[in-house]
Amino acid sequence: MPEIITDPTDPRVADFRDLKAGDRPAGTPRGTGPVIVEGVPAVQRLLASPYRVRAVLGVPGRVAALGLPDDVPAYEADKWVLSEVIGFRLTRGVVASADRRPPADLDGLLTGPDPAAPRRLAVLEALNDAENLGSIARSAVALGVDGLLLDPRCADPLYRRSVRVSMGHVLSLPFAVLPGWPVGLDRLHDAGYLTVALTPAADAVDLADVDPRAHPRTAMLLGAEGPGLTPEAQAAARVRARIPMRSGVDSLGVAAAAAVAFASLR
Repeated sequence: MPEIITDPTDPRVADFRDLKAGDRPAGTPRGTGPVIVEGVPAVQRLLASPYRVRAVLGVPGRVAALGLPDDVPAYEADKWVLSEVIGFRLTRGVVASADRRPPADLDGLLTGPDPAAPRRLAVLEALNDAENLGSIARSAVALGVDGLLLDPRCADPLYRRSVRVSMGHVLSLPFAVLPGWPVGLDRLHDAGYLTVALTPAADAVDLADVDPRAHPRTAMLLGAEGPGLTPEAQAAARVRARIPMRSGVDSLGVAAAAAVAFASLR
């Protein structure tokens, strides 16, 4: 049974304190600290993931309904105490923390468990908006992408807002950092990937012309909202491709464009 929390300063719920200060507990350096997961569906995905759950906190009824294993510390608090702990009103009723896991081994991610199987990767350049990253991760899981490769400037895919927007799906998606950007793309080429840079440029090929049956290993490059991919990243890719659009519309948001591109490459 969950234990009752009545004091917002109770050390047992320290993982959740003052989350309004950012995407992680106040004073925690970027890329460190516990993974924070909000909402019943996302916490259920956390429980099914390889991440070790540290604690679960929620309003009465929500935590017990999760059917947590006996070894997971579980706490309940009324909505006022819960809001005072985390620093904002949690409409999803439950929040969990988990230990971080290190990024995946890059070579292992490129190869996959079956080196002969088709592979799809998403490669993100300077995508520093956590919510866009979370939305891309959700689409990636839904549409058959096997992992994320991030350049060194990307946001942390395990930020609270990224995990929330992904509905917890990012926890099942392996990711790795690709150093030496963009020359590091040669490691994908050596592993047999066709790298496709997504751009609205008029001289890019139609995305529909990139036949996934002819390229069983494909990596889709996506840039940040607004600036898009740098010229250097586009030049390093094997193909520049665009999503055909109605006249007068120059581009889609990066999360929407990613979903279209992932579906096209299935």
